[in-house]
Amino acid sequence: MFGYMGKLLRINLTDSTVKVEDLDFELAKKYVGGRGLGTKILFDEIDPKIDALSPENKIIFINGPLSGTPTPTGGRYMVVTKSPLSGTIASSNSGGTWGARLKYAGYDGVIVEGKAVSPVYIDINEDLVEIKDASHLWGKMVSETTDILVENKKKTNVLAIGPGGERLSKMAAIMNDKDRAAGRSGVGAVMGSKNLKAIVVSGNLKVSLFDDKQLKVTVKESNLKIKENPVTGEGLPTYGTAVLVNAINANGIFPTNNFQEGVFKDAEDISGETLAEKYLVRKDPCHRCLIGCGRYTKTDKVEGGGPEYETVWAFGADCGVKELDKIIEANYWCNQLGIDTISVGATIAAAMELNQVGALNDVDFEGVDLTFGNAEAIVYWTKKIGLREGFGDKMADGSYRLCEMYGRPELSMTVKKLELPAYDPRGVQGHGLNYATSNRGGCHVRGYMIAPEIVGLPEKLDRLSLENKPLWTKIFQDLTAFIDSIGLCLFTSFALGADDYAELYNGVVGTNWTGEEILKAGERIYTLEKQFNIAAGILPEEDTLPARLLYEPMPSGPTKGHVHHLDKLLPEYYELRGWDNKGVPTKERLKDLGL
Repeated sequence: MFGYMGKLLRINLTDSTVKVEDLDFELAKKYVGGRGLGTKILFDEIDPKIDALSPENKIIFINGPLSGTPTPTGGRYMVVTKSPLSGTIASSNSGGTWGARLKYAGYDGVIVEGKAVSPVYIDINEDLVEIKDASHLWGKMVSETTDILVENKKKTNVLAIGPGGERLSKMAAIMNDKDRAAGRSGVGAVMGSKNLKAIVVSGNLKVSLFDDKQLKVTVKESNLKIKENPVTGEGLPTYGTAVLVNAINANGIFPTNNFQEGVFKDAEDISGETLAEKYLVRKDPCHRCLIGCGRYTKTDKVEGGGPEYETVWAFGADCGVKELDKIIEANYWCNQLGIDTISVGATIAAAMELNQVGALNDVDFEGVDLTFGNAEAIVYWTKKIGLREGFGDKMADGSYRLCEMYGRPELSMTVKKLELPAYDPRGVQGHGLNYATSNRGGCHVRGYMIAPEIVGLPEKLDRLSLENKPLWTKIFQDLTAFIDSIGLCLFTSFALGADDYAELYNGVVGTNWTGEEILKAGERIYTLEKQFNIAAGILPEEDTLPARLLYEPMPSGPTKGHVHHLDKLLPEYYELRGWDNKGVPTKERLKDLGL
């Protein structure tokens, strides 16, 4: 089968064995690759009820059939495991070059199981695969670890955890190429629980393509659409993802002070335009990316990749901070320590509100108070979280556990214990429905309804209307599941539609799928994830939003007076999916999807 390398690596860290297995092509066709195939493998091989940080959990690094090909943005890979933060399925996406390099080394994925006695790293150089001692790397920051492991090697990329993953922070990320993150769901803690510090990949093999000549034509057409689109051809390349700051703030859905408000008066100070003017060194695109939204920035203290829009918001408006240099610094330390910028910033914001209401009167803040607007606090406490020091140790497992610990769980702005990102659902009804029904918890990139509700792509929807929002949300979720599974970047969907992805997929793999068929494949993957969560014990009532967003009207701004109407949207959404009124897929729908 074209597009796949035809091999999986299975590495057992308990008994230090390495096995090369043939890829099941029928399974790959049914579940595509990446997010879909990784979920299927995990569900088949573990009990979803296990402790996510136990040796019984497995962690799968897997790319899609379009990873490492000439297709636009063909470099994404997925990390699939059970999440220690939420208890749900975790499938965390990352860019850079590591995923493509894994294909060039000859593998579609790596399945890691068991636990090493002491710190190790995995060294993959095409046919030579070794488990090596990493005791000299344990405790080191991500960039230093990467430099040591790359040395003077060519065509080599490194994936690693930092101290956050080693210390089992449930917000720990997996970093690759220094600044790229499989950031959400605490996947870095799963690596840390296995004493696995890094995976080094070297290789220069080629990915076979079904129709190279026709694919060139299809890629050229897709690239033209991406270049001509105002978002992917102008906004993102010029200002990065932080181009959204002013637009989201103008609509009154820029969560401020832990979602107490929807407008941040100092938004311009932390905008993508200000970032480009004051701190941008260069664009930093991922493998095969013509969009180039990645930023490489520098302040008088730090330099490195980022920050992204979500990071700017989490450490900025959500914490009431307007000092962009401090936000960049907090982002830098998240990358070095290997912790998720969204969850860390949101947890600091939750701690600030806990302090605001008097719940932290007995906490030693070490001279750096957790108060909204304190720019020094976001840097100081980010480091403390990553190192699990002082009060940072209590924050290191996320805002839900922190707020519950201090008797105020309602102040955690999470869904299924995963922190919500930078859009207040009171003013984007479809996007809020996506939050509530996302299989990995509070996530914006499982069905990015901001595209039609704010940006106006593929068409402009009334952001406050409930009409057809369940259908739109389902379509976006299904399409995203397919995009994540083939190995492309979600941002291409600003310019490309289902038929475009079908053509790219067919040109690489050799199938004759239609846009309708790829949406059905996405629905199969989304429903399988739901089945995993049900088996893991995730309760029906967890398809919800924080009470603040359901019952407390937005106090001011363009969204003033609005709440999210999940109660009206959820029943229709379940019906469209063929799930019962508790969100459980019916036998008929499972049969229809081949599940």
